[in-house]
Amino acid sequence: MKAHVPDRRSLLQELTLRGIRITGQRKILIETIQEADHHLDAAGLLDMARRRDDGINRATVYRTIELLKKLRLIDELDLMHLNGEKHFYEVKTNLDHIHLACFQCGRIEEFTSPLFERLKAEISREKGFRIRVTRLEVGGRCSHCCALATSCTDCSEEACCKGDRTNC
Repeated sequence: MKAHVPDRRSLLQELTLRGIRITGQRKILIETIQEADHHLDAAGLLDMARRRDDGINRATVYRTIELLKKLRLIDELDLMHLNGEKHFYEVKTNLDHIHLACFQCGRIEEFTSPLFERLKAEISREKGFRIRVTRLEVGGRCSHCCALATSCTDCSEEACCKGDRTNC
């Protein structure tokens, strides 16, 4: 069952509550991360923020990213390195989610499930392990790319579906 990814935390509110000084450029960067409808890398963040203030520089982007990571307000992801060695950033949520990366089209989907939450609880209970960070990425082919494949020859997967389109 697919569930919706929970709302993102308000970065500006979190920073204000922690007494962090928010400059005009930092505010633009934070709003850009907060409002992004996809996972941003540092270059993408810089590009989008410069549309609002062309004076923002790369150093300000990296300092802001490091601050947000240090405060545990954003997650740094590699997203299966679909786009090389880039790292991507997203605002933390109150509920962990799984990233599904399509090897064919590069699409990234987010998935939450009560089963995932139960698995984390079981790990904690069985191992006495206090989980602070959870990152799970699953690589394969999205439903759209599977639907476009007309035969197993279009599949290009090592472990082919053997004609059973439900396993593509």
